[in-house]
Amino acid sequence: SLIQNFLFHCRDFLPRGSGIVTRRPLVLQLVNASTEYGEFLHCKGKKFTDFEEVRLEIEAETDRVTGSNKGISPVPINLRVYSPHVLNLTLVDLPGMTKVPVGDQPPDIEFQIRDMLMQFVTKENCLILAVSPANSDLANSDALKIAKEVDPQGQRTIGVITKLDLMDEGTDARDVLENKLLPLRRGYIGVVNRSQKDIDGKKDIQAALAAERKFFLSHPAYRHMADRMGTPFLQKVLNQQLTNHIRDTLPGLRNKLQSQLLSIEKEVEEYKNFRPDDPARKTKALLQMVQQFAVDFEKRIEGSGDQIDTYELSGGARINRIFHERFPFELVKMEFDEKELRREISYAIKNIHGITGLFTPDMAFETIVKKQVKKIKEPCLKCVDMVISELINTVRQCTKKLSQYPHLREEMERIVTTHIREREGRTKDQVMLLIDIELAYMNTNHEDFIGFANAQQRSSQMSKKKAAGNQVGQVIRKGWLTINNIGIMKGGSKEYWFVLTAENLSWYKDDEEKEKKYMLPVDNLKLRDVEKGFMSSKHIFALFNTEQRNVYKDYRQLELACETQEEVDSWKASFLRAGVYPERVGASEAEENGGDSFMHSMDPQLERQVETIRNLVDSYMAIVNKTIRDLMPKTIMHLMINNTKDFIHSELLANLYSCGDQNTLMEESAEQAQRRDEMLRMYHALKEALNIIGDINTSTISTPMPPPVDDSWLQVQSVPSGRRSPTSSPTPQRRAPAVPPARPGSRGPAPGPPPAGGSTLGGAPPVPSRPGASPDPFGPPPQVPSRPNRAPPGVP
Repeated sequence: SLIQNFLFHCRDFLPRGSGIVTRRPLVLQLVNASTEYGEFLHCKGKKFTDFEEVRLEIEAETDRVTGSNKGISPVPINLRVYSPHVLNLTLVDLPGMTKVPVGDQPPDIEFQIRDMLMQFVTKENCLILAVSPANSDLANSDALKIAKEVDPQGQRTIGVITKLDLMDEGTDARDVLENKLLPLRRGYIGVVNRSQKDIDGKKDIQAALAAERKFFLSHPAYRHMADRMGTPFLQKVLNQQLTNHIRDTLPGLRNKLQSQLLSIEKEVEEYKNFRPDDPARKTKALLQMVQQFAVDFEKRIEGSGDQIDTYELSGGARINRIFHERFPFELVKMEFDEKELRREISYAIKNIHGITGLFTPDMAFETIVKKQVKKIKEPCLKCVDMVISELINTVRQCTKKLSQYPHLREEMERIVTTHIREREGRTKDQVMLLIDIELAYMNTNHEDFIGFANAQQRSSQMSKKKAAGNQVGQVIRKGWLTINNIGIMKGGSKEYWFVLTAENLSWYKDDEEKEKKYMLPVDNLKLRDVEKGFMSSKHIFALFNTEQRNVYKDYRQLELACETQEEVDSWKASFLRAGVYPERVGASEAEENGGDSFMHSMDPQLERQVETIRNLVDSYMAIVNKTIRDLMPKTIMHLMINNTKDFIHSELLANLYSCGDQNTLMEESAEQAQRRDEMLRMYHALKEALNIIGDINTSTISTPMPPPVDDSWLQVQSVPSGRRSPTSSPTPQRRAPAVPPARPGSRGPAPGPPPAGGSTLGGAPPVPSRPGASPDPFGPPPQVPSRPNRAPPGVP
């Protein structure tokens, strides 16, 4: 009835009746609009203009979930009512407290309803309308009891007294409505709703509100506060509380809106005068995109970008790693295996002897060197391929900013990638030319070449130096590695601090290098790759001994793990500097067929000749490798990377113009158009919201929170059975006789334990007694507490 009175311009649409009628929470959103209709959340898109249909839909939806025999459910019904005659407000109609189950209700109906109520009334932004009938004992009100539990300070609770017109003659609720008896911080508001007879007689709500107004103006106990009573005043109070809440949240809301506005203002500036079909705009945008792409590409290659990637290597850094780690590693990886090289030299010497038996070392040297130089072609071409891959990846990274123009992005990627592929052939031809130049002439007069005469002398010096050993080696690399193949029974994989020198590999407990765990000489060690485990994310490589000995304790190989493949490659390059080479995959057929026995059966003269040629080849290949390592990055930079940068700066725009229609090229993606519209909508919405906040600040005022009252009467305590109160008026009329007649026992509460929260509370201020509740019925008349009159808060 109370909620229906709020909608006094609408027809009846809320179910009414005896017993428990509200069996599901009804969330009623009132929206001020120019037209009047209702919408249910479970009937999306359907507008109810006939409010009789709204009532029938509420009843049907309630029965659909709870059944037709008084069952209940916590699932809410969401109804939105649009009307020009309502204020923007959300009301929640909750079931009344039921003590005894009826129909299909479960035995614990009281606790289920209580849990349902708590879901709503515990929310801090919710005002509680504690509705109590005037013709029952207010101290036993379940609504006030629950409100006290969830709102002990009384900041959210407003008392509503109904059925004032049904009180017994000679009694009234004046003291309650004046907030003298059982006070609340926000006070009480009295209302008079339609009776069931009025509803059955189709009494108009407007007429009911007029009758309510007449009742308060004509009643001698309420006429002095008639302006603070009734449904319209309750609406004003609720609206004022909503205004207070809005004004309290405005400063924080304004700051949030202003920060959002500032964050999008720069981007919106570009959109304000945006015209999609303007050719001048498209030309300007195309020029800007190409210039931005050129700048981004150059910054990524040169490493001077304003947005530095902190997660992985990119652009120029990855190409630099290819030049100085991956390429040298590939060069050394293809370098000769010692046994295979010696076998090839021995065959070359014997074949040069031929039938005559004469030995010409120049021929053997040149044959072996040319064979080794040819092997360099493969890692050089692989280096070019790796650089091309990184360049194309860099182009894709730079075109990500062009996602708003998908056709332009696709065309730009195609043009630049095609140019890179064209330069690929030119660069590989030049690289092959470098190798052919090396093959064309063996410069044995090079200043770094040891020469035939010094080859054997150098060999003996190297062997002596190796035998003596260096006590203090130069540190090549330090870093964390995980030893991966320690069994679980021995503690599992552990991370250690490794130090690699030219002579040994040591590892420590931590990077302070105080507690050395082990030191492993690098002589006779080689590297091999190990496949990742099924559940492992680490990248693994292993060290093993070429003489089939254990490397570390009982382990044939030492498995070392890194987080990334880049770390593995970097460690491999460091091991190469220490003379630890990768394992060669597969053995040669000659070796399998007894090549080793042939080597061991060589005569001493042949062994000396092999050693001499071996040193000569080693010296000359060091010169070739040094030259190739120096020239390869220069060649690739000149013919590919710098050329691509020049192409982007000078020719990309011309290629874009020549490829087709500019309108098609600069056609926006649907996502970009939608984003622009959303940004503009958000911008205007933020501006409008800030204007509304300014209007609210100037056109509304806040009312202060009423001061606290002594509401200790709401404390939960038991009431002695001898002090049972009748269910008549909560306070006697002021003009009643001193000793009112006692009400018949049939009007009192049911026998049994009395309800909590009775009127006799220890430590509470004296409360005027109700009829029949005085301990001494023939004593003096009840005293009203000496509290000054205080009206509930109103709208100024």
